[in-house]
Amino acid sequence: MSREKSLDKLGADATQARAWSGRFGEPMSERMRRFNASIDFDRRLADADIAASLAHARMLAATGVLSDGDRAAIERGLEQIKGEIERGEFVWSRELEDVHFNIESRLTALVGDAGKRLHTARSRNDQVATDLRLWLRDVIDAMTESLRALRAALIDLAEKHADTIMPGYTHLQVAQPVTLGHHLLAYEAMLARDAERLVDCRHRVNRLPLGSAALAGTGFPIDRQRVATELGFEALCSNSLDAVSDRDFAIEFAAAAALIMIHLSRFAEELVLWANPRFGFVIIADRFCTGSSIMPQKRNPDVAELVRGKSARIVGHVTGLMVLMKAQPLAYNKDNQEDKEPLFDTADTLSDCLAIMTELVATGLEPVPDRMRAAASEGFATATDFADYLVRKGAPFRDAHEAVARAVRYAETAGCDLSELPLDQLRQFSPLVAQDLYAALTLEGSVANRDHPGGTAPARVRAAAAAARAALSISVNK
Repeated sequence: MSREKSLDKLGADATQARAWSGRFGEPMSERMRRFNASIDFDRRLADADIAASLAHARMLAATGVLSDGDRAAIERGLEQIKGEIERGEFVWSRELEDVHFNIESRLTALVGDAGKRLHTARSRNDQVATDLRLWLRDVIDAMTESLRALRAALIDLAEKHADTIMPGYTHLQVAQPVTLGHHLLAYEAMLARDAERLVDCRHRVNRLPLGSAALAGTGFPIDRQRVATELGFEALCSNSLDAVSDRDFAIEFAAAAALIMIHLSRFAEELVLWANPRFGFVIIADRFCTGSSIMPQKRNPDVAELVRGKSARIVGHVTGLMVLMKAQPLAYNKDNQEDKEPLFDTADTLSDCLAIMTELVATGLEPVPDRMRAAASEGFATATDFADYLVRKGAPFRDAHEAVARAVRYAETAGCDLSELPLDQLRQFSPLVAQDLYAALTLEGSVANRDHPGGTAPARVRAAAAAARAALSISVNK
């Protein structure tokens, strides 16, 4: 007999013991039981559920609602249940619907009436909202650390390639020379904003709904601040109706996760292009690639492609969660059971993608500087430098722009770079041209000339990398 079938042998006894069964004249149908149950996915909230229940029991005892004997029994029983779950010994049952009833039922079996008293002054509505916030708070902390690791890997690689020249693109056409280090730090800057968003989101996640009960609060003399302090919440949810029905915090996290994945997807797309032989900018280590079942020569950049593809899942989850909430009247509705699977999958997918991209950047990317430099030498990447040169000589920018555009058209027809045109020919486009123009048209001269904060000059790239690393240290020490 399978484990799940053995779990559901609780059958009729569990139905009779259901916390709300007294109102009904017949048991759930088998189809309804399966349709209604969430235990297959919400059991991952067990640690949060136990922590919140312990804090709730201690508060009830402190306010005189629960006896010290019952509190001690509840603490003992919940610690035993926690151990059973950790060892894989806990028997989960779909008959008991969800993580809350499963744990409460086992607690009552262990400690008797004390277990039945635990639910005094709370509802599953504020219970699940509390559990979800506790769980998500830990997820945000873990994702912030994962972001830090990827940012550190990008900074390391950027520092090594502060001088490595490559083409910068707009419209995926060669635009101006940059350095690989500067390019990589652009992604670090995106991820730094992502980390800020997670920190900001955490503040709104970290508010306690427990004590709101089903929707209107409770008539018992509870101490919500005591519970908040024990569980590490920054504040209390201020309105009981909103507290039990709010899922803004889940949507906000999913939206922040979607932005992270969009940034990872953009980087992944570039890696796919760069690994293509037509670019040849990077070699991705074999351990991050797969082959073809029919074409023996293939090395497919599957890590990058999967990250790019998985971004769609998380973007979809954000949309799904928003649509889930858009028409719900106050207060709690069973629709909100559908928040967990997309939220859980968002966290799992983001965690996996951050981990493998960090490993790839740190250990599996080999830049090919010669190919990057060769590509930067194509497409007249220093044309803007030519225009800037003429402006410095006194030409209005629009006139300089027009003169260089004509020079580019001529060089393109001649099949050569601007720097390969003879001086007399260059003077046909502007009498301001002199021998010193050739220094401005070099790739090194172009990147070195962008010597300002945020620029691509190698010295500025190194300074930016150092500043980014310092910011990482500050965020870790906070």
